[in-house]
Amino acid sequence: MSDLLIAFEEYLSVTKALDALTVSSYLGDLSQLEAFSQKRLTALDTTDIVKFLSTFENKRTLNRKLSSINAFFHFCHKQDFTQEKIQIPMAKVPKNLPKYMSSEEIMQGLRSIDRSSVTGLRDYALILFLYASGCRISEALSVQRSDIVEGWLKIRFAKGEKERIVPLAPVAIGALEAYMQVQDISSSHIWLNYKGEVLSRISAYKIVKKYLGVSPHVLRHSFASSLIIGGADLRVVQELLGHSSLETTQIYTHIQKQNLAETMFSYHPLKDVS
Repeated sequence: MSDLLIAFEEYLSVTKALDALTVSSYLGDLSQLEAFSQKRLTALDTTDIVKFLSTFENKRTLNRKLSSINAFFHFCHKQDFTQEKIQIPMAKVPKNLPKYMSSEEIMQGLRSIDRSSVTGLRDYALILFLYASGCRISEALSVQRSDIVEGWLKIRFAKGEKERIVPLAPVAIGALEAYMQVQDISSSHIWLNYKGEVLSRISAYKIVKKYLGVSPHVLRHSFASSLIIGGADLRVVQELLGHSSLETTQIYTHIQKQNLAETMFSYHPLKDVS
């Protein structure tokens, strides 16, 4: 890796406080651009970058690559490594409504879990924990026993290294305690595999998929959706999810509107008038 990319990596990790996976993704995108253009990154112009981006049909993938590229050239311009500031606008992507499950659907899936074994108790507790906390799966798997105190969860390994505190529902705490009481492996972490190692993201995905048929991230959406439907303020949901911008949280407002519409059409006296 060139000295420039090493400096950029340090900038992302230290100054911007991005997590290791995001930093790795940025560097991977830039290496891909360099290999495609067969030029040094600082020798590229807008035409070179557009040619590279034109190879991606999916707009979300394109925007992810572009985010890495724009961040890199912003850094270079700021550090006087380049005179021209390259800034290419993002492609417009239609906002997909987040997929979520109702609490009834989640509880139905949970009832199918055999809790007569340590594994079953773990799976049950993990799904409840994800739905009760709204954690990203990477945050959940990083949680240690000391991070839960008197019903509150401290999320120390959040995206961008931002710490936040989330209250946990008593039913989730009860499931967690039942699991930890029978787990005889000594570890500071909570979510472990049969070898006593921290559960991997793939394993966690398989657990949630097995019982609910969705990815762990859908439980995060379900957490937010349940709060919005229940009448929670959008800024409270933003704080609980750890979003740095309210704009990111606003994708859930469609659920609020949908719920209002369903309520109105269920109770308004004109609902039966043709």
